[in-house]
Amino acid sequence: MTAIYQASFADTQWLVNRHRFFWQRLHLWLWLATICLSTFILRNIYDFFFPLKETEGLPQVLKIQGLAINITTLLSLLICFALHKTRFGHRRPGLLFLGSSWFISFASQLFAILRGFALPDTLAWSLLFLSQAIFIPVRWTLHLLSQVSILVCYFSVSTALGLKIPMPGYAELYDVKFILYVFWFCTICDMGVYLYENLQRSEFNARQELESAYQKLKVTEAKYRSIFENAVEGIFQSSPDGRYITANPALAHIYGYSSPEELMANFTDIEHQLYVEPNRRADFVRLIEQNGIVSEFESQIYRRDGSIVWISEKAYAVRDEERKLLYYEGLIEDITQRKQAEESLRVFFHAVSHDLRNPVLGTLMVLKNLLNSQGVGTGDWGGVARGQGDKGTRGLGDKEENASSSSSSLSSTPSLIPVSRSILERMVQSSDRQLNLINSLLEAHINEVQGVILQLEAVQLLKVVEAAIADLEPILAENQAKLTNLISADLPLVNADPIQLWRVFSNLIINAVKHNPPGLLLTLNASREDDKIYCTVTDNGIGISQKQSEQLFNLYFRGDINRNVGMGLGLYLCKQIIAAHGGEIGVKSELEAGATFWFTLPIYTNS
Repeated sequence: MTAIYQASFADTQWLVNRHRFFWQRLHLWLWLATICLSTFILRNIYDFFFPLKETEGLPQVLKIQGLAINITTLLSLLICFALHKTRFGHRRPGLLFLGSSWFISFASQLFAILRGFALPDTLAWSLLFLSQAIFIPVRWTLHLLSQVSILVCYFSVSTALGLKIPMPGYAELYDVKFILYVFWFCTICDMGVYLYENLQRSEFNARQELESAYQKLKVTEAKYRSIFENAVEGIFQSSPDGRYITANPALAHIYGYSSPEELMANFTDIEHQLYVEPNRRADFVRLIEQNGIVSEFESQIYRRDGSIVWISEKAYAVRDEERKLLYYEGLIEDITQRKQAEESLRVFFHAVSHDLRNPVLGTLMVLKNLLNSQGVGTGDWGGVARGQGDKGTRGLGDKEENASSSSSSLSSTPSLIPVSRSILERMVQSSDRQLNLINSLLEAHINEVQGVILQLEAVQLLKVVEAAIADLEPILAENQAKLTNLISADLPLVNADPIQLWRVFSNLIINAVKHNPPGLLLTLNASREDDKIYCTVTDNGIGISQKQSEQLFNLYFRGDINRNVGMGLGLYLCKQIIAAHGGEIGVKSELEAGATFWFTLPIYTNS
């Protein structure tokens, strides 16, 4: 039963993927057909004023009628354009495909029948069938139906009415050369569409199989998630002479610095600047030289403000193939609160922490040895925040934006493991994504316990929104999304943290873009309601069911319809931030009717 269900699910996923592809390519083909038809209209207009040699034998009335037919066909294509963006166009693109095809092909046939002659419009049919096969190479049955319908109309109606072909070179209705040309032209187009669709499906199935292999690795990733969910650990690389090469935002926070760059600029001698005990760095180096790794290396250190805290280090030596020491790499945890707790609780926590960390370190070692054995250059694992700017986050929030660097090797001796390079690369990518998820999870849980830390000030809402839109322009462009900002500069100032407010707008916009097809229309608006500002982010997307709306802001909740799989943290963090401001947040939506996310913010007062 499981295999049948998986096969059925894969088929459904393929149909959804094909439907989206068909809808997108239909839009492109409509553009091509409109431009192509416009060129013929321009030719007709030009012919009125500057007669062309090719049409000099046609009566003026036929020229006018031909222009009228082309203009009518163009208007029908514009109607298809308008319908393409509607709910009907999203759900029934096949009908739009047939409708636009028939508008183009039947218009000239209807004109010819009314004039009393048969019209084998070889040029128009060739352009129509070929362009459709090239630009929309899926659902070959629709292509066949489009072709057969016009050919049946041409031959059956012409035969029934006894119509003749008035053009030179077409003496008979059933001209063998013409019939063979049309038959093979349509056959080749349909075969091309059929073969391409099969190739596309094979590629889709291959991706699904790869995704299935990736799912098996999620058990390992779950271990990463469990060890970091309730801990704030710094990641570092330090040189043998006592300088930090890389550091992540968590480590900077532990040491009391605002950014990893500031930390690395100030620490040039770890031995004398960091540790309270003078010989502690020497003990650290000695233990690594003896054992290759240190674990639970606890020390008192000086923070930037001069206060003393406890840290626990877990590190190892990274060496080249010649066993030459390159740098030390590891994790640092602030254990001050644990040191200040009762002895029994501290011992218990230490034991649990030790038992949980060893499995993840072993997994990391395996992963890095696999990468080395494949010759994959993954960069510095410890350098999570090297060269990354701080865009609108502080403390743990920095991790959500910046923890994205990859891993370096744990062992200098590569092992031959029968795993493909592509799977290893996906593992590395998954680890990078996992670090971002871990940091968001940490922030979500710590915010839930300690509350969101705000730095409130008088904020002009428009400036925050414009900054968020500017940062998201590449994402909007990539997804063909159009955003309209209706927020006025005349609104009262809000009492808010501009950085956290920037994150709310960014998360809501990204959420809308990720979970809807390309071409989304977004509208931002805000208005005053009593002593609060009522803000909205509205889209014309696929909408959200009532059942989903009730759970949308819960931790770890993910909707059924997702183009990009996440942990369900973005909206949860938005709720935490808005609640910390004293506001409310919610959503109004129905399936196939778009969605409106709303939230309120307090108006700034001088009192």
